[in-house]
Amino acid sequence: MRIRVFPPALLALSLAAWTVCAQDQPRMSLTVFAATSLTDVFEEIRDAFVKVNPDVEILLNFASSSTLAAQINAGAPADIFASANDLQMEHAVDAERVKEEDVETFAHNRLALIVPTDNPAKVETVENLSEDGILLVLAAKGTPIRAYTDAMLSSYDAEKGGDFRARVIANLASEESNVRQVVVRVALGEADAGVVYQSDALGAVADQVNTIPIAERHNQLASYPIAPLIDAASPGLADSFLRFVRSEEARVILAAHGFCWPAILGDAEPMEAPPEPAAKSEDGDDAPEVECDAATSKDG
Repeated sequence: MRIRVFPPALLALSLAAWTVCAQDQPRMSLTVFAATSLTDVFEEIRDAFVKVNPDVEILLNFASSSTLAAQINAGAPADIFASANDLQMEHAVDAERVKEEDVETFAHNRLALIVPTDNPAKVETVENLSEDGILLVLAAKGTPIRAYTDAMLSSYDAEKGGDFRARVIANLASEESNVRQVVVRVALGEADAGVVYQSDALGAVADQVNTIPIAERHNQLASYPIAPLIDAASPGLADSFLRFVRSEEARVILAAHGFCWPAILGDAEPMEAPPEPAAKSEDGDDAPEVECDAATSKDG
């Protein structure tokens, strides 16, 4: 039996070359386009996913769902699209960037009225938004949150009759490009009130705004569909991330961030729903918990 012996210098050179080659191997990456209202929760979901997949890099691109859909339909490279309503996902399907059969709703959200903690305008209900002198800030038309807000105001209009919605819109002081900008304006005291998702009133801004629950009969159920893009660069990795989003661990994260239960179970085992975080009312008392399916579902 002949044993080939490499000279020490050649062996060292070979090992060095192998080490460099191993170091040059690119990490697997995944690009996720996600609605602005998913920022905090998707950052946490990303961290949890990467913790068990350390060789993976998740690139998150947050913007209004309408902006993301336009970018995707224009050919922007992405692996996954998570929208804040069905309409923008339908645009991606129509543009043949996403297969309709791959779309699943993984979470729901609700609307909430927020005011600065000192509440200088003394806004206590949605009805107060129609009073003279209220500085209201909403997201711009075309965004999912604005479509849900308009549907909510129309519901009040139908109940009260007349021009309630028109009087509220007359108080509109600013229209922001996404829902997080609405939160910022109210938190800084630059507006008397704003309509956002209930999940937006949690986290870092919880001490800067008071949350006023919206009556169940008028509230809206926001749906969050997610799907891989047809030309995803890493379809296997995209599928792994999507399964993680539907996992028990991710559902607990979603609930902790104020997203409504139930999220879609997909291929995960059912689990008992964790309690929803109660909204903080102006006087500091906890608002009663509400079920997602009690709200009206009207997609924008």
